[in-house]
Amino acid sequence: MTKHKGGVVMVTAQLYTALQTHFPHISINENLESPSVYGNDGKVTVYPTTEKEVQCVLQYAHQHGMKVNVKGGGTKSGCGGLVQTADILLSLERMKGIVEHAVGDMTVTVKAGTTFYELQQYLSKDYQTVPCDPAWPEKATIGGIIAANDSGPKRLGYGSARDTVIGLRVVYPDGRIIRTGGKVVKNVAGYDMNKLFIGSMGTLGVITEVTLKLRPVPKYESVTLVAFPQGRTTDIHSLITALQDTHIEPVSLELFNPTLARRLTGQRRCTLAISFEDNASAVHAQEALLQDLLPPTASISVLTQEQARAWWQKVYALQPHGAESKSSPSDTLSDQTDAVLKIGVKAIDVISFLQDIDQAAVINESLNIEAHGSVGHGLCLTMLNGDTSSVLNAIHVIRQKAIDRGGYTVVKHLPFALRRQIDVWGDPPSTLPLLQGIKSSIDPKRILNDQRFVGGI
Repeated sequence: MTKHKGGVVMVTAQLYTALQTHFPHISINENLESPSVYGNDGKVTVYPTTEKEVQCVLQYAHQHGMKVNVKGGGTKSGCGGLVQTADILLSLERMKGIVEHAVGDMTVTVKAGTTFYELQQYLSKDYQTVPCDPAWPEKATIGGIIAANDSGPKRLGYGSARDTVIGLRVVYPDGRIIRTGGKVVKNVAGYDMNKLFIGSMGTLGVITEVTLKLRPVPKYESVTLVAFPQGRTTDIHSLITALQDTHIEPVSLELFNPTLARRLTGQRRCTLAISFEDNASAVHAQEALLQDLLPPTASISVLTQEQARAWWQKVYALQPHGAESKSSPSDTLSDQTDAVLKIGVKAIDVISFLQDIDQAAVINESLNIEAHGSVGHGLCLTMLNGDTSSVLNAIHVIRQKAIDRGGYTVVKHLPFALRRQIDVWGDPPSTLPLLQGIKSSIDPKRILNDQRFVGGI
């Protein structure tokens, strides 16, 4: 074994043997293949099934100065992180199941490794749902969604993942277990510690249980697709302005650029997806009111309930993710690279921002850019595919366009070798010293998800 800062590093075989000896009842795999192209791996993967086992593994790592990466379904393996391979990869994929479901109180407590799809299927028998719409619901775990504060196009009506959380159980890097929040919706006692861990990318503790507030499953839903002739941004502005002066309450106001709209609808036209959820009569009344507001140049297509659900399933499966990664024999990059960017601008700027992105794609024909964004809250998702240099250049260009509008850009998905060449989080926030102080206080040995978050935290 060899020494390094922060403790002892064992070669994989020695580490595997040591962990097997220390944890005979926990499933452990020796990772003999090359690391994933997205990094955030481990020499050895440990599969706890209980919170107690998570605690024991973290205590062991803390005592021996070992680095630990945390993984759920793996969909966010390409998000952040400057450590390709830690000593231990703590996989929560076997920590599944419902801990408690209070049907009358409309809350549920679930283990962190449960996928979003599994949870929604369980809740559906009581006609309840978690108001959130993450990408790849069949693969993304509850713990990972909360750790990344993930959300989708229906954030306008649902809010972010943070808005659904009532309480958490978290294991600190040294093995201490804490509970934040509570198990009831009206919980106002003490500090809101939930927000400390939600969106922290697992750098402060391992989330083992999550308590969420629920909603009734809507009796009916639909999606109205409004397609606009290319270049007619004034028509989009007019429709959005008119909508804001009505009592229409859409769950989404998501604008898709022509390239992405063509993949989804077959028509290369800028398309606005307006989603409604309520009882059938209320939904149809809003659809009728919407049609009265449409400019004459726009075409409309109304997707009924089953069609609407199928549409959103296609949208949630659009972006590339880390769970589909194959092992890479070296640090070298392939000619083609995928990247996913999360961009925040003012809601009204989404229209012009997507137009700028289309112009960037026209300038570089080797680059494919698919993008959508909410004209209700301003969050955009941009997917890039092309040669490596074109993708890197596009990230810089798009980030600057967002900054020029007073916004920001975070790279949500990128191969590990490229993440070392670009700051995926952008300029550090003014609160960085505070964040660094919290990290130092909770994880002074920098054991957990080291360098996974903003500012190298």
